[in-house]
Amino acid sequence: MANALSIHGGGHKAAATPLQPAWLPAWQAFAKVVEAGSMAAAARALGCTRAQVSKQLSGLEAALGARLLERSTRRLALTPAGQVFHQHALTALESVAAAQLAVRNLGDEAHGVLRVSAAITFGRLHVAPLLPRLTQQHPGLVCELILTDQLVDLADDQIDLALRLTRTPPQDAVVRRLATLDRVICAAPAYLDAHGTPQGAADLPAHQTLSFLLTDGNHWHLTGPDGQDHVIPVTSRVRTNSTDCLLDITLAGQGIAILPLYLAAPLIAAGQLRAVLPGYDVHTRFGRQLYACYTPSRVRVPKVRVLLDALIERFEPVPPWAG
Repeated sequence: MANALSIHGGGHKAAATPLQPAWLPAWQAFAKVVEAGSMAAAARALGCTRAQVSKQLSGLEAALGARLLERSTRRLALTPAGQVFHQHALTALESVAAAQLAVRNLGDEAHGVLRVSAAITFGRLHVAPLLPRLTQQHPGLVCELILTDQLVDLADDQIDLALRLTRTPPQDAVVRRLATLDRVICAAPAYLDAHGTPQGAADLPAHQTLSFLLTDGNHWHLTGPDGQDHVIPVTSRVRTNSTDCLLDITLAGQGIAILPLYLAAPLIAAGQLRAVLPGYDVHTRFGRQLYACYTPSRVRVPKVRVLLDALIERFEPVPPWAG
């Protein structure tokens, strides 16, 4: 956690304010010592002296009536009392930081740094185009777009809003469902002309079926028009964790792929891809519901609100690829 408040040294004790209760610097010093592993490292991180950190810890132990750290020339170790207090201290410090963030960001105008997370391909196509307009409308706003197909931690990665495709949205976050991201089984016309078009799941093992490593586990999971479930082993020896690369391989006529409709729909309309097995439903471990997720401390933050409004405008009542 970032050091929100500095430690005051010298002969005079800094007066506590509503934003800096008297206990806060000592608790911050203790947490930083545990995190850094030494008083010297903690002092460097906090921008103060080792003596100031030691004084804060001694005062904290005196106030609590318990030793929190076992000190030796080689290392520091938490005592049993220190272990218990450390967990409570982290929770309290996180609450203070969240409260300060919420208060600082209240107001009518969106401002500050807005950190947004989304999957690489989806974010490039459908989130990145929104951000220049937001910064133009709100001169005090700076947007940072973090594109990754891995799950981010809203608090640890300091993400203001994350777009997640998931079956179960996180219980500790505020969520807003934005859209349904369906998938389509498709291939390039050249591939189908050369190898034929599958008429059912039983035909797929004879084809080159392409794999998206993050979702399918080298197996396709389908439900047919009759309600029967099918598990189809992937046959292609070319596999990738990139949706963009999977699309390129498919367009090159290397096999049949499962692609998100937001990516494939324009290419199907242009004749560059053909949908196959249209009556089959595709299942992945991520599900198909797209959610906007943010922590409770961001509920009333203007920069989050303006982004959420822009996302709702883009994806509702129907997403752009369904038009």
